[in-house]
Amino acid sequence: MTESQFLIPLWADLTAVGLGGVQGALFASGFVGQRRLDLLGVAIIGIVMGLGGGMIRDLLLNTTPVALQSNWYLLTVTGAALVGMLLAGVFHRLNAVIVALDAVAIGMFGALGTTKALALGLPAIPALFVGVCAAVGGGLLRDVFMGLPVAMMHVGSLYAIAAAGGCAVLVTLDIVGVEAVPAAIACIAVTAVIRVLAVAFDISLPEQRALYRRKVAVETSTIPIIKP
Repeated sequence: MTESQFLIPLWADLTAVGLGGVQGALFASGFVGQRRLDLLGVAIIGIVMGLGGGMIRDLLLNTTPVALQSNWYLLTVTGAALVGMLLAGVFHRLNAVIVALDAVAIGMFGALGTTKALALGLPAIPALFVGVCAAVGGGLLRDVFMGLPVAMMHVGSLYAIAAAGGCAVLVTLDIVGVEAVPAAIACIAVTAVIRVLAVAFDISLPEQRALYRRKVAVETSTIPIIKP
């Protein structure tokens, strides 16, 4: 696959951006008390969530961010964020829908990021890395903007791992000669399935445990410390 053979369809990119915007708005609307956001705050979090992954992808690939090359990106993500805010009450009663939207959005960003990296000539592993960064970038920036711990670095349902699994499938299919579109669809499907199953069955990576270093031998404690 080469850059001349691949161009991200506008509708696919806007769909991913829109899903990200809705997800960001739903996340922002869940805050109450002093942390609650106004209309502008919700729109900003939606924009960050919707455009963050693509921005990180393009920066890693040293290309001009596509979100700044068309009016449609900012219009789409802002509109999606406002829709997400207005329908937050409905969406929050449909938790399964939120999980599904989240899973599909992660898969789409991962597929688009990995495919674009491969089209630009990156080797398989770096392309996979770019795809995962694109998939989790929006959520990472969202947490930073909100002053929260970065979710993907803490114990919880698989997030980056789901993206990595889908992107790995895409890279493998590309190596064996599968066309970009079916490979991307497989990536989205695998990512979504892993993510949904992880949420449904509360699957996560093992929690880190404290690592204790062996105490220094007793005899060395008698050696005086030389201070300058």
